[in-house]
Amino acid sequence: MKLFRIRGGVHPDDRKQLSAERAIENLPLPPLLHIPLQQHIGHPAEPLVKRGQLVRKGELLARSQGMISAPVHAPTSGRIMGIGGYPAHHASGLSVRTITLHPDGYEEWHDDCEEMDDPFSLSPEQIARRVAESGIVGMGGATFPSAVKLNLRKRYQLDTLVINGAECEPYLTCDDRLMRERSEHVRDGVRLMAKSLGVERILFGIENNKPQAQRAMREAAADYPEFHVVGLPTRYPMGSEKHLVQTLVGKETPARGLTADIGVVVHNVATATAVFDALKFGRPLISRVVTVSGGAVKNPCNLHVPIGTPLEHLVEYCGGFVDLPDRLISGGPMMGQPLPSLRVPVVKGSNGLLGLTLEETQRRDEMPCIRCASCVSACPCGLTPLSMAAFIRVGSLEPSVELGLLDCIGCGSCAYVCPSHIPLVQYFNYAKGELTARQRAQHKQGETKRLAEARTARMEAIKKAKREAMAKRKREMEAKKAAEAGAAEQTKQEEAEA
Repeated sequence: MKLFRIRGGVHPDDRKQLSAERAIENLPLPPLLHIPLQQHIGHPAEPLVKRGQLVRKGELLARSQGMISAPVHAPTSGRIMGIGGYPAHHASGLSVRTITLHPDGYEEWHDDCEEMDDPFSLSPEQIARRVAESGIVGMGGATFPSAVKLNLRKRYQLDTLVINGAECEPYLTCDDRLMRERSEHVRDGVRLMAKSLGVERILFGIENNKPQAQRAMREAAADYPEFHVVGLPTRYPMGSEKHLVQTLVGKETPARGLTADIGVVVHNVATATAVFDALKFGRPLISRVVTVSGGAVKNPCNLHVPIGTPLEHLVEYCGGFVDLPDRLISGGPMMGQPLPSLRVPVVKGSNGLLGLTLEETQRRDEMPCIRCASCVSACPCGLTPLSMAAFIRVGSLEPSVELGLLDCIGCGSCAYVCPSHIPLVQYFNYAKGELTARQRAQHKQGETKRLAEARTARMEAIKKAKREAMAKRKREMEAKKAAEAGAAEQTKQEEAEA
C-alpha cells in the first residue's frame, strides 16, 4: 500500500525495550479505589449511589450528563465509602468529585453484565448505544466519548475507519502488548466499530518498530479482505490523528476540522478492545492496560489495572523506584502530563506512568533563541514555533493565533530539537489557556449584558402593562360613572314627568 509523506517530525529514542517483552499482568486490587466522575471530555457524570451502598462489579455508579459525557461503573464489588473531593489525575493536583469504593474481594459481577452470543447481530444504532452505556471513551489519551464518533455516520459521508496502532510515544508499549496478546479481540472490536460507522474499508496502522504486533494483527485479519494492516514509518508524531490519516489516505484534514470531513474516523487499539469486551461480554469500561516504565522504575511492565487504583500501587507492584524520579509523567514523555504525586488514581485515559531520572529528562536552563529554525523543520503542522513563542513571551497573543497557534497539536517536536532548550510547548499551552479564559470572560460579559438588557426590557414591559391596566381601569371607572350619572338623570326625568 502506498503511504504519503508528512512534513516534520522527530526520531527520539523510543525506550520501548524496557517493557515491550513483558506480558500483561493483572494488578491485585488495592484497599481503596478512587473513581473520578470526570474521566472524559464533556460534562462530569452524575452519581447514582450513596455512602454505605453495596455495589457489584460493572454496576452503574454515575450516569452521563448530556451527549458529550460518559457514565462510570464499579471496577469491582464492594461498599461505597463516600463521594467527595480527591486529587485529580492532572498536573494541577486540584480535587474533583470522586467516588471512593472499598473492594470486598469477591469480584461479583452485576446481573446486567451478560455475555452475548453474536454481537455482530446488533444494528449500528444498537452498537453505538451499548458503547455509550458502557462508558467507553478514547483510550489513547483524548478521552472523547466513543459513541459520539460512532454516530458520525448520521452527519458525514464516511468510507474509512483508521485504527491508530502507531503508539509513537517513547516508553509506551500497552497497545503493542494488546495487539500481540489479544489480536482477535482487537480485530473483532474494530469490525464492530466499522459496522456501526457503515464503512467497508479498515486501515490498521502500526509503526515498523512493532514487527510482532504487525504479524499478530495480519494473521488475525487474514480472512477479512476489508481489513488492511499497514506498516508505518517509525517517526514521531505518527500517532497524531490527522497526520496518521494523511499518511494512510493522502488527504489533509481541514484546519480545525475533523477527519470525518474527509470521510475518515479514527479509533485507538485499546478502545477497540474495550468495545469488544462491552459488546461480547457485557463488560463496561472498568479497567485498562497501563505501561509503567522509565529509568527510575525497578521492573518496568504492562499492567491490567482497575480504574480508580492509586498510582502508588502500580509502582509498588513493579518493585518501587531504584532512584528518586526527577519527574513523574502520565502518558508519554512528549505529550504526557506531569503528575503532582502518586496518590492520584488511574483513569480511563491513563495509558502510561513514567518515572524518569534526571538523565532522561535532560533538564537544561533556557537560553536565548538563536533563530536556527530547527523547530520550524520539526513541526509536523508547518508552523513557525519561534515566531509564535516570541509574540507569546511579550503577551501578544493575537499575532500568534494568526501564525497558527490553534493548529498546534502540542506534540513537543519543536521543544525536543531546540538547542536553546526553550519550553515552546509550555508557551503554546499557556497561550491557549489564556485565550480560552479570555473567551470565557467575554462570553460571561456578553451573557451578563444580555441578561441585564433582558431584565430591563422585562421591567419596561411590566411597567407598560401596569400603565395600560391602570389606564384601562380608569376608562372603565369613567365609563361606569358616566353610565351611573346617565341612569340617575334618566330616573330624575322620569320622576319629574310622573
